[in-house]
Amino acid sequence: MKKNSLLLFIATLAVSVQAQIQTPAPSPFSKLEQKVGLTDVVVEYSRPSMRGRKVFGDLVPFDAIWRTGANKNTTISFSDDVVVEGKQLKAGTYAIYTRPGEAVWEVIFYTDTENWGNPQEWDASKVAATVKVEVYPISENIETFTFTIDDLNNNGATLGILWEKTYVGVKFVVPTVDKAIQSITETMSKTEGLTANDYFAAGSYYFSEGMNMEQAKEWVDKAVEMDGGKAYWMMRTQSLIYAKLGDKKGAIEAAKKSLAAAQAAGNEDYVKMNKDSLKEWAEM
Repeated sequence: MKKNSLLLFIATLAVSVQAQIQTPAPSPFSKLEQKVGLTDVVVEYSRPSMRGRKVFGDLVPFDAIWRTGANKNTTISFSDDVVVEGKQLKAGTYAIYTRPGEAVWEVIFYTDTENWGNPQEWDASKVAATVKVEVYPISENIETFTFTIDDLNNNGATLGILWEKTYVGVKFVVPTVDKAIQSITETMSKTEGLTANDYFAAGSYYFSEGMNMEQAKEWVDKAVEMDGGKAYWMMRTQSLIYAKLGDKKGAIEAAKKSLAAAQAAGNEDYVKMNKDSLKEWAEM
């Protein structure tokens, strides 16, 4: 009898351990990851919804520090030092707090990231940077609180905060140029082992950033030579560099080669781009 009772107890315990009620979180967790230039940016936050409530000026009071989301404080991580709205911010992870206003928000980057909501005691020494950004009204409601990383370019982006009919954007700059030049300098200083892709990456970056066009031409020419004239994307960039340098004849010749290679590869995007350029350069 005791043995049966023991077995029943063990079976009941096993069921109770396995049985875990699962229900959706009112403010689900979200993780936003984005490569901006050469810098990794990660935002982790919980997303409350309006659910018929008035948000700014009511649920979220004006002129008071807000956790900028729900549950544990929202965080943002930068893998490199960045500049946020003109303010220097070291690489690392920060809690994002805000002080919403009707026309302007303060966005605060706070070094203590282990708070459930606002800190019990606000410590000004833990404020790494505070910036002010203008509020932009939206015509339709954004039901669920949202972060975005938009307006991407090689050297920066905009961190967007959207909820209800409100949008604020925080611009930040990343050190892509410094990192890219260091990488290019270290790689191109090698005396052997360089590939066509190495030459092309260096030359196309110089071209895209408007740097030393003669050097860009030298590297891309070398890439095309080493590749043997098969990579239509290389010859496309080569044609644009020649055009930038005022060498119309060289640009047309390179574009025609790129066009032929793109047609052979069936890449209609490059076919169109080359045809458009050739038309622009009055050769079609």
